[in-house]
Amino acid sequence: MKRENTKRISVGGVAVGGGARVSVQSMCNTRTWDVEATVSQILALEEAGCEIVRLAIPDMRAAKAIDAIKERVHIPLVGDIHFDYRLALEAAERGVDKIRINPGNIGAEENVRAVAEACRRRSIPIRIGVNAGSLEKILLEKYGHPCPEALVESARGHIALLNRYDFDDICLSLKSSSVPLTIASYRAAAEAFPYPLHLGVTETGTLFNGTVQSAVGIGTLLSEGFGDTIRVSLTADPVEEVRVGLAILKAAGVRTGGVKFVSCPTCGRTEIDLISLAKRVEEAVSHIDRDITVAVMGCVVNGPGEAREADYGIAGGRDKGLIFKKGSVVGTWPYDELFGALLDMIEKDGGA
Repeated sequence: MKRENTKRISVGGVAVGGGARVSVQSMCNTRTWDVEATVSQILALEEAGCEIVRLAIPDMRAAKAIDAIKERVHIPLVGDIHFDYRLALEAAERGVDKIRINPGNIGAEENVRAVAEACRRRSIPIRIGVNAGSLEKILLEKYGHPCPEALVESARGHIALLNRYDFDDICLSLKSSSVPLTIASYRAAAEAFPYPLHLGVTETGTLFNGTVQSAVGIGTLLSEGFGDTIRVSLTADPVEEVRVGLAILKAAGVRTGGVKFVSCPTCGRTEIDLISLAKRVEEAVSHIDRDITVAVMGCVVNGPGEAREADYGIAGGRDKGLIFKKGSVVGTWPYDELFGALLDMIEKDGGA
């Protein structure tokens, strides 16, 4: 199922699936019971552009903190729950907006029924989170190792458990630390099920490696029309997950708005310190919520053309550079003045 025709669910007012805008998620790494620390991190995530946030609920103390956290933040909360179905019931009672479980790991079927009924009464959707690292033993014995068929069969079994108790407000994820396995599993799931897909490559590592793997995995699927919400998993500050996620959405062409930043890779023709200038400009414009393109180019081959096509652009020369605005040359500035002149121009036209 493509984004346009999956089932639509509502996560605390944020639509997921059925052609809704692809949303960006992250997960707090605070102790959920520490309300002050958790709220502080969520507010930072909100500022970065996070639209849904997940919280670990490993014990009852964490579950009982949900309502205190919720009243101080502005985005929906997802409770991440394993093994103890009572934690899901408590989180639902406290106002959680979505629950992430694997129905197969919360005990007897009556436990699944209790969670399904509690969520149905409160219109709380459930994400079935299948992970290659925690597949059921019977599936590993059947297939020998994690593979798309095993992940899809796991998802099918969990869906059947919830459907048995008249629950169908479902979102799916089928994650692996292997990018090819992740892509193949989501493709198979999109063919097999009508539910919205939560995209992610799990356990990708630190900021650099995780960004690369997530961009390839999530970006490929988004470009093929799959995926309704995303979470970039990084061993890093969760705020970085949001920044990378938003960048992936823009690169895949499924999210517009904000600044598109263009700069060249530099070469032996470059006669200004382009790397330093590009970093300064990118940082300065990163928070602008205007649909504009800013280009910082280094030489006379592609520089003038790229800068001319941007809303604002610099084309470097020997110790100086041209500044373009909307296709026209505004003037020439010495290198040391290029940054300030460009930012002044952007600010005067609408804020920076």
